[in-house]
Amino acid sequence: MGKIAVMTDSVACLPQEIAERYHIHIVPAGTILFEGNVYRDWLDIRPDDAFRMLESSPDDFFTSATSPAAFLEAYQKLSQEADIIVYIAVSSKFTTLYNMARSAKELAKEKLDGLKIETLDSRTATAAQGFIVLAAARAAEEGRSLAEVIAAAERVKDRVNLLYVFETVRYLHRTGRVPKIVANFGSKLNVKLIITVNNGSARVHGIARSKERGIKHLVEFARQKVGRRPVHMAVLHTGALEEAESLKQRISAEFNCVEVWLGQFSPIMAYGTGRGVVGIAFYAED
Repeated sequence: MGKIAVMTDSVACLPQEIAERYHIHIVPAGTILFEGNVYRDWLDIRPDDAFRMLESSPDDFFTSATSPAAFLEAYQKLSQEADIIVYIAVSSKFTTLYNMARSAKELAKEKLDGLKIETLDSRTATAAQGFIVLAAARAAEEGRSLAEVIAAAERVKDRVNLLYVFETVRYLHRTGRVPKIVANFGSKLNVKLIITVNNGSARVHGIARSKERGIKHLVEFARQKVGRRPVHMAVLHTGALEEAESLKQRISAEFNCVEVWLGQFSPIMAYGTGRGVVGIAFYAED
């Protein structure tokens, strides 16, 4: 059996230390284009820089997905150390990344003889996608077969939950996942939208009168889902580190956590989120 390398994109929001620990290879989800300059996600730009650009001139802030050529380059690099690559993508309903990776897979058949590439649509994003990637990477590290690595990822994919409360919905409609009328409604009433991802698509889960109530709802939602079972949990944020750290401490104290980690959204995601998002991704063990 050949060596298996697990790859994902930067939207998975995996902290660097976790990615390095499990030898997870991360490709930029795309580029940010601002005032004539091009920035590769995470490589050339940090989240705070992306927020400053967006807030200074939203109409000049654009994004584009990573190209098949860039994926092919990543495959070629990984082929030096692995015989099999498993790429786990952000939901194909959010971006063209999954299709770009598959196009590169076809090119690799001609250029990288003997390399096997499997692509998996996570049907989710951020830390939920990250947990699916982690499951695959942990199985690969244990020396599991390709079928077992894919099965480990699929098991988490079927169970993982994702829920976020937004500070502002000013930018959310730009993604096309929330109608502009809903975003305008939220802005006028100064309410906080709670967004979830279900079957690959983002949906409005609820509305909170305040950020504090929205975060409280995240905790209650998780408690209803997992009870006292062992749970894998992640807390994510966009420029809201203090709130995220406080939520992480609360989760660590109130839940039976197998693991709990803190991360932040990828810079490219600033396009549709703005600052102040706080959210959780989690799944319970059997």
